[in-house]
Amino acid sequence: MEIGTTGETGRPAWVGLPGGLLTLRRLLLVIWTLLLATATAVLLGVLGGPAWAALGAPWLGVLAWGWVMLGRNWRSWRYAERADDLLISRGVLWRQETVVPYGRMQLVEVTSGPLERRFGLASVQLHTAAAATDAKIPGLVPAEAERLRDRLTELGEARSAGL
Repeated sequence: MEIGTTGETGRPAWVGLPGGLLTLRRLLLVIWTLLLATATAVLLGVLGGPAWAALGAPWLGVLAWGWVMLGRNWRSWRYAERADDLLISRGVLWRQETVVPYGRMQLVEVTSGPLERRFGLASVQLHTAAAATDAKIPGLVPAEAERLRDRLTELGEARSAGL
C-alpha cells in the first residue's frame, strides 16, 4: 500500500514508531531507577542501619511499572499521511489525534539530540501559524525523518501556493 492511501476499510494507513525509541526510554528508566534505588539504600543504610536499606527496594517496583507503561505509550504513537493532511495519534488513557493540513505547515524540522543520535533516532517537528497545532513525531529512523520532512515540505509548498 502506498503512503497516503487508505486501507480497504477506508481508514488511514497508520505507521507506528520504530523500536529504537522504546529501547532508549527503557534504558534511561533502568539507569535512573537503579541509581535512585542504590542511593536510597546506601543513604538509609548508613543513616539508619542495614534494615532501613531495604527501603530502596520500592524503586524496583517503579522500574517494573515504568517498563510496562513505556511500552504502552510507545505502541500508542502512530502517524498517517493522507491526501490533504497528516494525522498524528498518541496517548493511552487520553487519546490525542492531531490533524495538520499540508497547506498550514510553515516549517518542518528534523532534530536529533545526542542520545537520539547514539540510538539512530530523529524527530520531526511541524510548525504552523497556530502554536496549538504544532505537532511532533519522535523516534523515527533518520532516513524516514528526512523523507517525511521533504515530502511534507513539498506538499506544504504545493498546497500553500494554491491559497
